Amino acid sequence: MAERAGAGLAPAAVKAAPATAGVRTGWRPSRTTVGWVAGGVLVIALVLATVLYDNRLPVGSAGFRTIVTMRLESVATIVVVAFCHGVGTVIFHTATGNRILTPSILGFDALYRLMQTSLVFVLGGTAVAATGGLGAVAVQTVLMVGFATLLYGWLFSGRRADLHVLLLVGVVLGMGFASVSTFMQRMLTPSEFDVLSARLFGNISGSDASYLPWAAAVCVAVGAVLWRRRHVLDVVALGRDVSTNLGLNHRREVLLLLVLVALLVSVSTTMVGPMTFFGFVVATLTYQVAGAATHARLLPLAALVGTCALLGAYFVLRHVFYAAGLVTVIIELVGGLIFLVHLLRKGLR
Repeated sequence: MAERAGAGLAPAAVKAAPATAGVRTGWRPSRTTVGWVAGGVLVIALVLATVLYDNRLPVGSAGFRTIVTMRLESVATIVVVAFCHGVGTVIFHTATGNRILTPSILGFDALYRLMQTSLVFVLGGTAVAATGGLGAVAVQTVLMVGFATLLYGWLFSGRRADLHVLLLVGVVLGMGFASVSTFMQRMLTPSEFDVLSARLFGNISGSDASYLPWAAAVCVAVGAVLWRRRHVLDVVALGRDVSTNLGLNHRREVLLLLVLVALLVSVSTTMVGPMTFFGFVVATLTYQVAGAATHARLLPLAALVGTCALLGAYFVLRHVFYAAGLVTVIIELVGGLIFLVHLLRKGLR
């Protein structure tokens, strides 16, 4: 009886199979494609809204063009900062093999604060306010990148070269730099402290537009290097043992990535000041949108996601709440909360 029942059901199943197998479900875009399209549309909409919103002067007038030019400079600054933090954090995660850490853990933000505090402490607020320009920014960037290169080269040159030791040294140096900065800040006059505060807190609207060509050139150069080595980055992400077995000099590649991270962070910091958690938020969103872990997808998406996030925050705080100076403060607050939630969830698992 069972055999007859089974034999009776088999033809029906066979007849039903071709009907379902022949149905074409149609083309379904990948998650990365959807992210690119949505991000591109959102960026275009935010750029137009940022440039044209609440510009009540007649179109084509001199005042209208002046306002549009100033806002375009802010948009260009946002694109550069988003690229530096987004791409820099992604390649930092690739080098460290940990998606919770941020480049600020190596003490770059603390080093920037120490350099600015030392300038005001030694030269005075008036002299620091008078001296500036591209030369000072270039010197500061060279010092930060040189410090990172010497530190990484020294830590990776020994036989016991370990990335965890590098991170521990970065944390200790960051705490030391912060302590020295706090000590010198307490000895400043109120007027000098005001000058220093303007340099320590990020402000997109207050960024100097003369830095944009230089910063954009650095971003293009770093992006070209990373894009040419995108397949090497995929191998580095597999870990030291696997990449070494595949014939890759893991130590050299990690050292190169950390130097590039130092260059990107220094460019962004000199333009708008330190932003600790923005890169972490951008990288976390990028991993969710990309789906695949290939750097051919991660690197462009990181720049796009960072631009969307920073442009959206800038537009809302500037034109809705009329608090454009608090953009970086709000981003740091939200980014810190997301970092804590992510850390607690990973810890609970």
